[in-house]
Amino acid sequence: MLTLQPQDAALDCHADSWQEALDQAAASLHEAGLVEAGYRDALHAREAQGSTFLGSGIAIPHGTPESRGQIHRTGVRLLQFPAGVTWHDGNRVFLLVAIAAASDEHLDVLRHLTHVLDDEGVADRIANADSAEAMVALLAKSPVKARLDAGTLCLGFPARDRFELALAAAARLRQAECVDASFVAAITEQEPVALGQGLWLVSASLGVSQPALGLATPERSFSGPKGVVNGVFCVAAQGDVHRTLLERLADLLDSGEGEALIDADADHVLARLSGESNHAETARATLLNAHGLHARPAKLLVQAAREQSLPVRVRLMEGAAETVSAASLTKVIGLGARRGQTLIFSAEGEGAQAALAAMVAAVKSGLGESVRPLADAGLADHASRDETVARTAEAVQEPIADDTALPATAASPGLAIAPVFVMRAPSFDYPERARDLASEQQGGAERQRERLGASLSEARDQLRALIGTAKGGDVAEILSMHAEMLDDPELHEAAFEGMRDGLSAEAAWWQAIDTAARAQEVLADRLLAERAADLRDVGRRVLGVLCGVKMPTPPPRPYILVTDDIGPSDVARLDTAQVRGLLTARGGATSHSAILARALGIPAVVGAGPRALTLANDDELILDGDLGRVIVRPSAERRDRAELRLKELERLRREAHGARFEEGRTADGKRIEVAANLGNTAHAADAVEQGAEGVGLLRTEFLFMAHPEAPDLETQIGEYRRAFDALDGRPLVARTLDVGGDKPLPYWPVAAEDNPFLGLRGIRLALTRPEVLETQLRALLTAAGDRPLRIMFPMVKDVDEYRQARAIVDRLQAEIGAGDIQVGVMIEIPSAALLAPSLAAEVDFFSIGTNDLTQYTLAIDRGHPELSSQADGLHPAVLRLIQMTVEAAHAEGKWVGVCGELGSDAAAVPVLVGLGVDELSVSVRQVPMVKARLRGITQATARLHTETALAQATSQAVRDALEAL
Repeated sequence: MLTLQPQDAALDCHADSWQEALDQAAASLHEAGLVEAGYRDALHAREAQGSTFLGSGIAIPHGTPESRGQIHRTGVRLLQFPAGVTWHDGNRVFLLVAIAAASDEHLDVLRHLTHVLDDEGVADRIANADSAEAMVALLAKSPVKARLDAGTLCLGFPARDRFELALAAAARLRQAECVDASFVAAITEQEPVALGQGLWLVSASLGVSQPALGLATPERSFSGPKGVVNGVFCVAAQGDVHRTLLERLADLLDSGEGEALIDADADHVLARLSGESNHAETARATLLNAHGLHARPAKLLVQAAREQSLPVRVRLMEGAAETVSAASLTKVIGLGARRGQTLIFSAEGEGAQAALAAMVAAVKSGLGESVRPLADAGLADHASRDETVARTAEAVQEPIADDTALPATAASPGLAIAPVFVMRAPSFDYPERARDLASEQQGGAERQRERLGASLSEARDQLRALIGTAKGGDVAEILSMHAEMLDDPELHEAAFEGMRDGLSAEAAWWQAIDTAARAQEVLADRLLAERAADLRDVGRRVLGVLCGVKMPTPPPRPYILVTDDIGPSDVARLDTAQVRGLLTARGGATSHSAILARALGIPAVVGAGPRALTLANDDELILDGDLGRVIVRPSAERRDRAELRLKELERLRREAHGARFEEGRTADGKRIEVAANLGNTAHAADAVEQGAEGVGLLRTEFLFMAHPEAPDLETQIGEYRRAFDALDGRPLVARTLDVGGDKPLPYWPVAAEDNPFLGLRGIRLALTRPEVLETQLRALLTAAGDRPLRIMFPMVKDVDEYRQARAIVDRLQAEIGAGDIQVGVMIEIPSAALLAPSLAAEVDFFSIGTNDLTQYTLAIDRGHPELSSQADGLHPAVLRLIQMTVEAAHAEGKWVGVCGELGSDAAAVPVLVGLGVDELSVSVRQVPMVKARLRGITQATARLHTETALAQATSQAVRDALEAL
């Protein structure tokens, strides 16, 4: 067992910042030979996930799970800071317990520390400790705890009188190694004292090694010369330690529940003696965390308890019979719960069931850690991925309790209250082999090829019709990509190969689709994962034609759509007048389901997990697209509150829509231009109608993706002119072609890359084919004429790439002479933000793409099923890069826009204004609400929000702090 030693302690350390203190901790671990030098980065990375401050002036910095390869052996180092260090969460730290954890041995040290946290004066004593021995003695001396558990109980003993029961209880304590023979001898000489309710008490302090409370009950209650005997308690006394047990015993008697012990089993006895009320409701949850309930999961459990409307208590079924507040971090850690042990939660009063369900759900979710069910440990290695996923899904798909919050990822803002319609994927029933088809469908490979060809043709016709009626440019753009997928020769050849092997057209087609989708999924690239979902959507469309299967029909009334995931084809079929909200089991904030929901102005929550699919049609739901939360079958009170909020939001929307043509300004007159993001020039007129003051981002790749070969000059001029005409003098910011290995064009092949999102794409790819870029720039300049055009280059990492592209613009502009031209870059790579001063000296403007800037800065795939919720543009690191960009631009008199999703985030708008951003470009339907948000703040308010956000250490801390303002 790992223990603290004097040589582990370093006294009288000093640091000017928490970062410096953390560096000293890393150096101490490295010098002791416990870790590699690079472990420093792991300590900082862990702090970025959340503060390791434990309490009472103590922080416990440690690495991330991924850093275990840098650990040579498990160890702990103590660093005393007598003057204290202000930690990034605002707490004052006097002691760092720096941990290198190659296993879970260090958890015993942390559990020992919990007793220190209950001592109000410990912070001063830590700061003033003048020797390593004193420091270790202060921390390592664990308080003696009185024992009461199943091992100290002797129930149903065949005794003839209370003396035999007293002896049986004493003997049980000796078996539990709490006392020796002298204690038992002392008990035999005592007269049991009556407590009332048929209970009796004996006690002794002789021969006690651990204070404890034993209980012996008879087979059945009997009467002796001095009254009824239901049981005899035996106290092994030591100092004052056993007093807590006597107090619990007194509470039991005061409640009048003593007689209930006579026929009770060990669980019931321990529940009563633990302080758990007989009227309380209880729920159990098995702890699945690999290292038990250590500090990080304990914090999340405590946070869940504090979110409940009534107090929740918890005890460990296998441990001491002590119920503690689930809202106390020190008490929860002190339970010492390990993987496989059972936590018993209790709560009393109205709402207890919902509170307990939330606590159990929190434990089952892993409390911020990846966990696996106990039963899954023995799964065969050869089990297929689908089988494993299915087992896991079944393991967690428990029905959701009434009035329970189901956490997920916010995807599209807004609030919805409506019954649900659960749209499950249709079942396609078809034979594997062509010979087993119906007689009119049978035939060899050529016959199956004909059937597939006819189905592909019909699917193309369906997509063309859907594109023509698509509700939003993003939908049309993605449907166009689906149409291109139908013409993928590799898919066709893979299907034909299956047919030559005797497969039916249906089986061969789906095998080709599934194989291609899986190949992309395993690359773990966000956009490729989304393409895999699109592949399956296209595959199902063709399979539906082959099998004659149609998608389920939604009800003719308002509803919230619940589905595993949703594709563009599904959205195009929806009656958006009836869909109040969208809830998906899969997907992230940048999945196509999220993009489409924002494009259509539908509140959406995604990535809710498989439990979402346990909902039944017509279950009522409150869906909050701002907080990423849904309430299942809400109580009347909660529904009334949501209704009031919904009415208020609707009022705000009406007012915002009525004032949509006003200029974007803060309440005190600061001008902030509000523009629209477009994926198609056809929707420029709609943007103007919604109050957009221009187009802040035109994704020009839609034009290239809609053609089987690169569009010629005249085609491009026509498309761009369409947008300029609709804007009627308003500025247009056009992003040049942004494609690459992650979203390739069929006529512009790109070699396979391990990580296309970090490969040849954006301006990097365009510069390899300067003739294509030149044609696009010529078309833009020609179409603009005298109207304001802002040309923007994507994926620029430094000024050299900008200069190469700018040279082409300057040469063409000298020839064409467009009237109002500016050339800028997107800031979406951290290097561009860090080098903003050198770029600002040459560009005309910056537009910050916060989606990619966030992903690149935090190294989090925005579509990752587990991490997507952490890819938050309000992370302080992202905000500081935005701050650097704005300051550099304004120093050169240049303007800065934001064209990512952050621009329409209600919490982020004041922060961006406070940072000095000049323009916000958002989805068309968000324009009125963003203008309204601006009218509700002043510059002083914005600066306060910005200062508050920049002072935080994590994105969650930012959001919590902003919400508190």
